[in-house]
Amino acid sequence: MTDPRLTDLADRAPGLRLLTELADLIHYGRDWTRRWGPAPLAVALPVSVDQVRAIVRWANDRQIALVPSGGRTGLSGGAVAARGELVLSLERMNRVLGFDATDRLLEVEAGITLHAVHEAARAHGLLYPVDFAARGSCTIGGNVATNAGGIRVVRYGTTREWIGGLTVVAGNGELLELNRGLVKNSSGYDLRQLMIGSEGTLGVVVGAQLKLTESPPPARTMLLALPHMDALMRVFSLFRSQLKLQAFEFFTDMALRHVLAHGAQRAIDSDQPYYVVTEYDAVDERDEHAALQAFESGVREGWISDGVIAQNEAQAATLWRLREGITESLAPSKPYKNDIALRIGTMPAFLHEMQALLAREYPQMEVVWFGHIGDGNLHINVLPPQDMAQAEFLARCERVTQLLADALQRHGGSISAEHGIGLVKRAYLGSTRSAAEIALMRGVRNAFDPNGILNPGKLFD
Repeated sequence: MTDPRLTDLADRAPGLRLLTELADLIHYGRDWTRRWGPAPLAVALPVSVDQVRAIVRWANDRQIALVPSGGRTGLSGGAVAARGELVLSLERMNRVLGFDATDRLLEVEAGITLHAVHEAARAHGLLYPVDFAARGSCTIGGNVATNAGGIRVVRYGTTREWIGGLTVVAGNGELLELNRGLVKNSSGYDLRQLMIGSEGTLGVVVGAQLKLTESPPPARTMLLALPHMDALMRVFSLFRSQLKLQAFEFFTDMALRHVLAHGAQRAIDSDQPYYVVTEYDAVDERDEHAALQAFESGVREGWISDGVIAQNEAQAATLWRLREGITESLAPSKPYKNDIALRIGTMPAFLHEMQALLAREYPQMEVVWFGHIGDGNLHINVLPPQDMAQAEFLARCERVTQLLADALQRHGGSISAEHGIGLVKRAYLGSTRSAAEIALMRGVRNAFDPNGILNPGKLFD
């Protein structure tokens, strides 16, 4: 705190909490990636929009980079501060500011957790439908920054569909009130949508107006065991045609082994290479009958080997843990991760090409993959061998990622589905976006952040 730059910041933002202890710098200076050593200048914890604006103006005057920080649950290095940046953590700006029952808009500060938003919506008899396993620690600001998806995109879409308005401090310090919760607004560029998915490179999201919807109808959860990879898309098409799906998630036998070793409970005795957790509307007996018919049709076709339907919420939670507990169960191994997206229609052909690529390039490594079949998002985790140096492991994985990016380009996919580009994927941005698009994206960034102080090195070199 003897650094004159921090003294200046404290003078400009009275009452601002600043952290400089080593443990705090490490904690706030990294996300779930562990490839970069955190080395921030300090951590700022504002409690108001005025303090955030003061921080951004100070950063521009002092030419000090800022790393906006939410729950830091991302997997692309988007919240890493490794080069003396100031971490701007929104965790103290975590309040519900208001609720408009007529417009069904919940106004919140950016540091509120996704779980707290779910609880606030439930208190009004409504639903905020974006959901995923990190709900207890991820924040709305981070969800907006990466356009987070999760387990119910097949029914509700991504974060983008549920943002009615945003309050943003742009990189030049200007305060922007974007869209203000309007349903129809054809008055030029929708800067709100531009902010969503921008990974903190255009502005600091300080508040959001979230759209809420009716609570979902009663649902049932089913776990399916499948005998081969081709069955994944066939069962998805079958169930989507006969049921109103809320979620359709899959994982492999390798993923199952890890999550069981981490404490989850086995729900099906038979061992199969692929598994699906699906959730569907179960309003009345007709829905129940349709689910059984879909299951029996899949069995007759040879696409389903076994299955179980949860009979209560506790059993449903047990089934969901088999899917949602995978990332946590793999974390101790420090896997190399790919988060990719394709159109659902291109998934079958890509799955075969991907499977052959992974088998050829990782003959002695364990590759665990799982994901959201219902929206075309796959998560690929490569576990490092114990006898391989970290540098060699990363080099091999980066080479394979380039091959994967080339395959995605041929199939019209994306190298990042829901974790952003950050530091991890910036070398592969060109496989997803054209040179003309990237040039325009750089221009947009320069317009919002002319001095380049927001999250430099992320998204672009």
